[in-house]
Amino acid sequence: MGEHAEGEGPVLSRSRLVRLRQEEAELRDRVKPLLDEHGLLPEHWRILAVVDDHPGITMTSLAASAVVAAASLTRHVDRLVELALVVRRIDPADRRRAVLALSSRGTDLAARLLAAEEGPDVGTTSADLADATGRA
Repeated sequence: MGEHAEGEGPVLSRSRLVRLRQEEAELRDRVKPLLDEHGLLPEHWRILAVVDDHPGITMTSLAASAVVAAASLTRHVDRLVELALVVRRIDPADRRRAVLALSSRGTDLAARLLAAEEGPDVGTTSADLADATGRA
């Protein structure tokens, strides 16, 4: 793969998992100032993003979709409800379940976070990886 001098930053890997984690770290760095401004964690952003895309989602589906442990999801959602970013309602189809949607404030913040996340392209294309690793 070639030599790498210390302090030059991340290098490309053939591992999809490594590349995914590198991209995740870059995206997290982009949204961190906005999250910090609102006292939110990366888990909160994942929850907001999924609820924004799927209003009326159940807690069970949200836990799996936002990749948040079910054991901590209620605590995170409670925080978002406290901040008036998320609205929690009883599911009219099954009164034992709660469904979630973003408030107008939550929708505004989600749009700002998404814009911060979508800055210049991140990640590596297959062609970039082939060039870097010398593979076709």
